[in-house]
Amino acid sequence: MVTALPGGVMAAPSAAVSPGAGGAAGPPRHTVLRPRLSASPQEQRWLQAAQDFARRALLPRAGPGGPEPPPLDAVLRCLREAGGGDLPLGYSFISISDLQHQQCTPCCSHLTWSTNEFKEWAHQGQGSLPMQSALPRAYLILVGYLTDGRQEDEEKLVDGCLYVKDNTGIIPCELLHFELEWLESLFLFPGWSYIPQTDQSAAGYVEILVDPVPINLPKEGPVSIPVTCPAPAEPLLTSRIPCKKRSKLTVAGELARLGPLLCIRHKTFFFLFLKCSTSAVWVPVLVQKPNQLVWHHILQLGHRYTITGLTMSSLKTSGQRMFVTGVSSCLLPYCAEQVGEQPLGSVWQGESTQSSLETAEQLSNSLELGAEEERPGLTKESKIISYVGTVTKILNVQAGLFLLDDKVCLCLAYQQLLNSARGLRPGACVELIDVHLLQKPLVSFPFIVLGACLSSTVVLRSFSRLSTTYQPPASSGNLYFQLLFRYNLGMPLYLWLGSLLETFEERFSCFFRRRQLLLCSMHRNPGAAEKFLVPLLQAVMPDRKEARDVYNEILAKTHQCPLQKYLTLTPPCQAPSLSAVWHAAEQKSWEGFSPSQLLPPLEAQHMGTQELNRRLAWSYCTLSAGSFQPRLILLGVLRVSSRSSSLQLQDKSSTLPCVISHKDGSPFAHTALIGSLLQVENYQLVVERFLQTDFPSWEYLENLEHVREKKTSVYVQFYFEDIQVLHAAEGQIQKALRSGNSSSLRKKDDDSLTSELETPEAKMLKLEDPKPVTNRDEDCQGGQSSTRRTSCVSHLFLVTQKEGLMLRNYQRLGEDGEAQELQRSFQATVLWLGRPQLWSHPREIGKLPELEETSCDGGEGMTRQEALLLFMGKSLRWFPFLHLDGLYRFVVPCCSDLEVFDKLCVPPVPVKFPSRASCPLCLPVQDTWHLQHETWIFCLPEHQLAARSVPTGMEQRISSIPEVLSNSFTGSLVSCSGEIVERTLCASPKNEKPSVSLQKQKGTLLASDHTVKLSVSVAPGSPVVMDVYIAAIYLQHLWGLLPGAKVLFQNLERRISRFQNVYCTYMASSCVSITSLPASHPSVPCSPAGEASWPSLVFLSSLQPHLQNLPQARILCHLSCVLTLSLQWVCSLCSSIFKEGRCTRHSPPCPSHIGVRQASARVLVEDGTGEALVLCRNQHVAAMLGLGPLEWEALQKCVQSRGRVTIQHGEATGTGWVEEPEDLVACYLRSLCRSPLICRPILLDVSLDRKPSKILQTAPLQLRNFRCGEVEFVSQVGARPSLVCLNVQEVEQDALSYLNSERMRRTSAHCRAGATA
Repeated sequence: MVTALPGGVMAAPSAAVSPGAGGAAGPPRHTVLRPRLSASPQEQRWLQAAQDFARRALLPRAGPGGPEPPPLDAVLRCLREAGGGDLPLGYSFISISDLQHQQCTPCCSHLTWSTNEFKEWAHQGQGSLPMQSALPRAYLILVGYLTDGRQEDEEKLVDGCLYVKDNTGIIPCELLHFELEWLESLFLFPGWSYIPQTDQSAAGYVEILVDPVPINLPKEGPVSIPVTCPAPAEPLLTSRIPCKKRSKLTVAGELARLGPLLCIRHKTFFFLFLKCSTSAVWVPVLVQKPNQLVWHHILQLGHRYTITGLTMSSLKTSGQRMFVTGVSSCLLPYCAEQVGEQPLGSVWQGESTQSSLETAEQLSNSLELGAEEERPGLTKESKIISYVGTVTKILNVQAGLFLLDDKVCLCLAYQQLLNSARGLRPGACVELIDVHLLQKPLVSFPFIVLGACLSSTVVLRSFSRLSTTYQPPASSGNLYFQLLFRYNLGMPLYLWLGSLLETFEERFSCFFRRRQLLLCSMHRNPGAAEKFLVPLLQAVMPDRKEARDVYNEILAKTHQCPLQKYLTLTPPCQAPSLSAVWHAAEQKSWEGFSPSQLLPPLEAQHMGTQELNRRLAWSYCTLSAGSFQPRLILLGVLRVSSRSSSLQLQDKSSTLPCVISHKDGSPFAHTALIGSLLQVENYQLVVERFLQTDFPSWEYLENLEHVREKKTSVYVQFYFEDIQVLHAAEGQIQKALRSGNSSSLRKKDDDSLTSELETPEAKMLKLEDPKPVTNRDEDCQGGQSSTRRTSCVSHLFLVTQKEGLMLRNYQRLGEDGEAQELQRSFQATVLWLGRPQLWSHPREIGKLPELEETSCDGGEGMTRQEALLLFMGKSLRWFPFLHLDGLYRFVVPCCSDLEVFDKLCVPPVPVKFPSRASCPLCLPVQDTWHLQHETWIFCLPEHQLAARSVPTGMEQRISSIPEVLSNSFTGSLVSCSGEIVERTLCASPKNEKPSVSLQKQKGTLLASDHTVKLSVSVAPGSPVVMDVYIAAIYLQHLWGLLPGAKVLFQNLERRISRFQNVYCTYMASSCVSITSLPASHPSVPCSPAGEASWPSLVFLSSLQPHLQNLPQARILCHLSCVLTLSLQWVCSLCSSIFKEGRCTRHSPPCPSHIGVRQASARVLVEDGTGEALVLCRNQHVAAMLGLGPLEWEALQKCVQSRGRVTIQHGEATGTGWVEEPEDLVACYLRSLCRSPLICRPILLDVSLDRKPSKILQTAPLQLRNFRCGEVEFVSQVGARPSLVCLNVQEVEQDALSYLNSERMRRTSAHCRAGATA
């Protein structure tokens, strides 16, 4: 093997440097250093190690005059000079390769320092950042060549950086001071620091703390080189003579400006500007030759230099001219004796930049004084300053953002950072020259910003003394810089973009590779971050700016750059972490919350303690993206949890349950989206609020001391059509096969229910824990061949019935054979379609060959078989995807046995089994199986319609709500769909308490004795409403049960009450699916009939058949009389009579001291076509009696001292307590009820009183006498219907006339229609 040394001489392998044990044929080329005879054993061992190091890392170079002296001799000489004549025996040599691969932590080496000197140095470094630890000291000796990374045999892309090199490797380095003659020379580095990268797989870099010591003395050179200045530069720069005809020039002057290193189109270059010493005239010089890029480390502002071999050139686009270095150009120190300076003219005399050097305190003080003059919405111009500060924090190295002095943000993104920001660690001191000061460019950004443009200069003044690692920005494909230059972003937009991108990467880097997230679309498809950010930038910048003109920004006489003017930006949107979303939603749900908002004030006054607190126990509010400022965008990885069996969005911080529906009403079943990164902008964020309160009565609702506990449950619901997939997940089976081991798809030995994605720190989404278990089938264990590792077996099936998720008596046997506790599970009845299929790889699964087989051979008994699937453990994750009438496929990975489904049945299916639909198979679904949704049965094409012919009795019938409520309905289990119009929390019936096993379930925040009543209608505004009761224990897995949502219920139990009312209850085998989400509007209480149902005006004669189809009606009637009236005060705790400020219950005594007023009345009304009895309660009683608020309050106070006042009048004969004759309140009420003032026309909203038994049955006609003056009539009338008053309105004379004419018109039209018939 031959090694190329920096000097270009080819040296033999290190083994040939010194002879081996057997000796060589000739003497060695170089003498080898021998230890002194008087050397101690320690020194001899040290010298031997030094020789070994020299053989391996420091082969001598061959110079033009013959071989150079052995490097080790010169190294030892330098070490003795540095140590005062002694060798540093406490130090050891280290090669570049060993430093890169063995040193994993930051360290520093100070060869000539004492312990006290090092401690003082370290202590001073911790002054600015006391929380950081100082660099630890390492006793290592570093020797190597300083080089710029170029190769002698080829001219590769040079980045202008410096490196330390030996025969074992090369490493980047940073120096505060560099001389041109140091290049390609061997040095001893007495003080240096090694800073490794955060990524341990990549090497770090070296910081040279003090000037290196040359191993070989530099050769004597001429003291000065005679330089002759050219003719005046002004005629040359403005001349029209072609540049090719001009000779090479030499320019000397003071370095006025030094541009950053840039790389454009694979060409690295930089600009420098030399200034005339007698005027402000300056000329640009372009340095672009690879061997001259190292000048960038030598040049210092304010110093004078001479550059030879310059030619003239101009830009093709703008025609701007400049000097360009050639291959023979040299950078020389300025020597006034040899240079005759020529005037440069005024052509390059532009606007000189006046900048002031400011400290952090001066900067912050000046900004505070000018803060009052800031006007939002106005374009501001940045100020150009110079600044010296200490790096205290790396805000975002990929975006080029650094924090100085804990107050100022330094942005280097507008420069390319070709040195990968080496040296800019916390604790380093930097000097910024001609940077832009931007105050509050972004509303949400907390720091002042200093932006370095291409005319700015950043100088590293001192290295950090702290032990911090180094994370370089991406050298290629940096999405921050790509978007910055592509859209020519200003500072406000770039800071907002940087915050979004940084949060994006932090949230999802644990799920996907960083390359997948931040992939730039320059040469391939864009990554997830670019798909997310580009539409936002295009929306904010509809008129895209022109591309950034880098050359004009550098060369223009008038400074122009993207940082010159700016406008304070208010972020148009945000994408916080899911934990922040959860916190913000909770906070908004409780902002301005008052329990009195949840109850109508007139109803709350008459509620007892139990009813009042129960009505407050559960409420909700919905939030949209616009509810947050700025607008909130949801991002998350879609996953499904086997613990809660719910869909979830997940990032690194938290998870957020979600409900997904289709706008066409079909259920969500896209299993392929599991593991995909989703973006949702149109959604409903639902916050369910749970309160534990002990309010005595409505009067205490404003006193929040009675709120004992507040809890919330947050979830989001959105439509599938509103999803944007930023990164599609790789197929779940392909992920498992990529690992090359099927054990990654096995379940845990302990049958743990830990679902996939429970640990977001995992680099990839995992489905199961990598712990193998024994499988009863050999062919399903993966095998050793590649075929078995990639093959899989699938089986197509149709879901005909699905039951809910609940604790069931399905038990798994443990290893000791003892039965465990009840398992959370669900089951589904399916129909196998076709036979199991064998695939060589999961990617080949496609189309539906099973249906082709079924429709062709016609052998239904052979290819169709009913089965009962049992889902337990981790297979519970398929619960939200499995829906009625869906065609699915089970895929068994790493398996080649087509009988695997039969063998796993309980009990196993014999080989010769007469497959019949009447003999369903029971199949426990394994944790390792994968579910794929194919299509819906109603979406199959014509040639596959044979699969629709489901055996009789298997297809679950979906009934309509009118059918369920019909008296002719005979089924006990029903399935129906509808829209929720009202959700009410009520007490559970005493005879329907849940079992002990069900009460053990965790997850619900409601008490187990509560029941939710859902009023469900066929459609919005439909008159037909059915009540569905769901016990609180079933609600832990039910999301999205909100008013306005459309739902599909399966296996509800139909019941009939003792008053002949039909309702349904949710059982353990019931299931509910959300098919459509509520409309996006603020949550308001809804009437059972919906918002669109306005009561229609009807006659009392036609009221009974009308109310059988409508929940309520409106009648214009005359109040005939008040039959009964009852006013009472009851105890809020026990409902006993409350009198004189205390409860009257004595056995046992009631401790309550709070009463609640209640009122009821039964009145008789008629409208000329019939009569009706109307029951009024509470506030409607006052309206019926015509009492105002003040009169009603005074009457209630009088009743409070008596406890109860009851009167009966007219036909209302019966038993009950009757007032004393001398009771003034009773006398007043009796006279009021008999007064003709209350007999008046009124407008009533009523509904049928469904409590009386058989109220809906038609009663026979009765003969009744009517008298009008002295004339008496006899007529047949129907029975008086019992109605419940919903609202009372007084009728003015004009309204009464209009309603009567309208009624007469409808009556005439009805009579004409009857006569025509």
